[in-house]
Amino acid sequence: MNVGDRLKFRFGEKEMEGIVIKIFPKKVYLKVDFPHHPGKIVARKIAELEGKGPDPKKKKKKEKREKAKKEKIERREKQKGEEVKK
Repeated sequence: MNVGDRLKFRFGEKEMEGIVIKIFPKKVYLKVDFPHHPGKIVARKIAELEGKGPDPKKKKKKEKREKAKKEKIERREKQKGEEVKK
């Protein structure tokens, strides 16, 4: 990977293509042409571009969020059941 190379990377659910502008030990900066924002600079981790998977911290946060959501739904259902009994 060198400056000026074209790389494909995931952005949301799409696969975009960008040109490498800067390279650091763990990050790469890419220049990408979005429909309404040409020349936008996007930073990506080298590990992510090599296909080693998403950052484990993000995965933990997502799992926490989902767990909290389930607990909240269960509490609401329990409260509704108690209101019906009264």
